[in-house]
Amino acid sequence: MKREAYFTVETIVSKSREMLDALSSLSSRHADITFRRERSALLVLDMQEYFLRPASHAFIPSALAILPNLQLLISNYRSSNLLIIFTRHVNTNADAAMMSRWWRDVIRADALDSVISPALDSSAGITIEKSQYDAFYKTSLEEVLRSRGVEQVVITGVMTHLCCETTARSAFVRGFEVFFCVDGTATYTEAFHRASLLNLSHGFAVPVLSADVAMTSVVPSG
Repeated sequence: MKREAYFTVETIVSKSREMLDALSSLSSRHADITFRRERSALLVLDMQEYFLRPASHAFIPSALAILPNLQLLISNYRSSNLLIIFTRHVNTNADAAMMSRWWRDVIRADALDSVISPALDSSAGITIEKSQYDAFYKTSLEEVLRSRGVEQVVITGVMTHLCCETTARSAFVRGFEVFFCVDGTATYTEAFHRASLLNLSHGFAVPVLSADVAMTSVVPSG
């Protein structure tokens, strides 16, 4: 499989807009779901050096192009005092399960490239470690969201068709309204990315652009 830089800094705006427009026929399924940023949390999934370092065998070329959008959202949520959760995917021999059979290796907690990219301000939020695609699986994620009164989640990070899509589906079945960033997620190929957007838009999540999320006004409580 040849990995693609289907998003670049130069093309991500036009490409993501075209992707969103291609999903417009599904908009009636979620026309009554209104984004309320004050009731939402930003999830930044697995933006680790393991996926962002060009020399890594797991490098995602398009992930570099989404970094500015993610930092925009992080800064925006932080300034509004809204919940930001970063996930860090790490494995041990005991918890890897099928991950160790499906992939050439797993990310160890002590590996240098297991850290969240320094291009993102991870100090702005809570970091949760996970061991499977689903960020809810055997983690405190749902408990943290419920404790803060969160009703909606904005999904960003990598990989679109693996951890991001799985977490979006898991959030949906737990009763959260899911907003999935077209230009805030990335994976190995455009085909994978588009397939996830199509499937999620049909039954699980509202596709959005990062700038639209950032520009939404926070409605004061009370």
